[in-house]
Amino acid sequence: MSDDPARDRTPAAPAALAGLDALRGDLADLYRDLHAHPEPSFEEHRTAAEAARRAASYGYEVTTGVGRTGVVAVLANGEGPAVLLRADMDALPVTEATGLPYASRTEGVMHACGHDMHVTCLLGALKLLADSRDAWSGRVVAVFQPAEEAGQGAQAMVADRFYERFGTPDVVLGQHVAPLPAGMVGAHAGPAFAATDALRVRMFGKGGHGSRPETTVDPVVMAASTVMRLQTVVSREVAGGETAVVTVGALRAGAKHNVIPDEAELQLNIRTYTPEVRTRVLAAVERIIKGEAATAGAEREPEIMEIDTFPVVVNDAHAVDRTMAAVGAVIGAERVMDPGQVTGSEDVGHFATSAEPEVPLCYWLLGGADPAKVIAAQRAGTFERDIPSNHSPFFAPLIEPTITTGVTALTTAALAWLGGPRR
Repeated sequence: MSDDPARDRTPAAPAALAGLDALRGDLADLYRDLHAHPEPSFEEHRTAAEAARRAASYGYEVTTGVGRTGVVAVLANGEGPAVLLRADMDALPVTEATGLPYASRTEGVMHACGHDMHVTCLLGALKLLADSRDAWSGRVVAVFQPAEEAGQGAQAMVADRFYERFGTPDVVLGQHVAPLPAGMVGAHAGPAFAATDALRVRMFGKGGHGSRPETTVDPVVMAASTVMRLQTVVSREVAGGETAVVTVGALRAGAKHNVIPDEAELQLNIRTYTPEVRTRVLAAVERIIKGEAATAGAEREPEIMEIDTFPVVVNDAHAVDRTMAAVGAVIGAERVMDPGQVTGSEDVGHFATSAEPEVPLCYWLLGGADPAKVIAAQRAGTFERDIPSNHSPFFAPLIEPTITTGVTALTTAALAWLGGPRR
């Protein structure tokens, strides 16, 4: 046996993947159905029911209602490692603008982040693993997680006695569709997805008539000054070799042109990769908000409230090497890349860091964009404009080869960590 367990397990992958051709049509139909019926965080009842139904039909022991709407499907196949495969299920409050024949039928809700693709690929992998039980040993623990977009779903499942009920895995594996060329996968070792802090800020002024601003403390001007000043946090308080993002995503104040309101509300999104930068940025944001209020003469200090928070996702270096080596051996090493750090956030890391002791995590990107369009946009220097990214109302991964690549990657990754054939 070699020193690389992934290399020893790679020969099992072609046998397990032999049934993928027969699944493609059914998985494509499933994806279209899920895309047309998106459900918000903690309301994923239809999606969860379909995931549970299919996993049970494959022979998995299924538990529903974990962390409210989560589903856990377990397939025990003798002694061996436990591998956790995770897909999130929730959609976003976005109105779809793709014009696809299978576009969302739910007004104001859309699978704009690809979670429908994640569920589809995981179900495909579960079917292949169930049909190839003679090629591996151990336990497959499939997690269909709710409320990733709210940053609460993984925590809710862990808090629902996840480890006591389903055991502690030896590794956590998963993927997220992204605007990379379809057919590609990419994983970055170390801090891979940014931590997020989302804040709601209320700034208090003194309202009055628009014709007499001298009698007021105008919270609109106060908020506008705050927005502009916050733009200096990254450029002037974060070192050039470090990374942070500060975005004001919402600003609301007033209801009529000639009325100066009493207050204004801002919503902020902050992304960082290290505790030190996070602490520095949050302190700067608070200092600026309070300072602008004081400068404006506000008699009441602003309120700063946390909306949600995501921890940084840290990929274990050995887990990335082992997993991506196995995947590359099947799909081709030239189709595996290191995408660098992603400024998006994820809560998948809770399944690794909440275990005692912590377990390794490998979470990778799955390409979903039309390769020809990506190449054309890169040559024209218009990638950011022409290739819709996650959370865009135009985000629409190619069905193929995205599903085939995603199912292949998950199945191969699982086999890289599961034990050999049962004896």
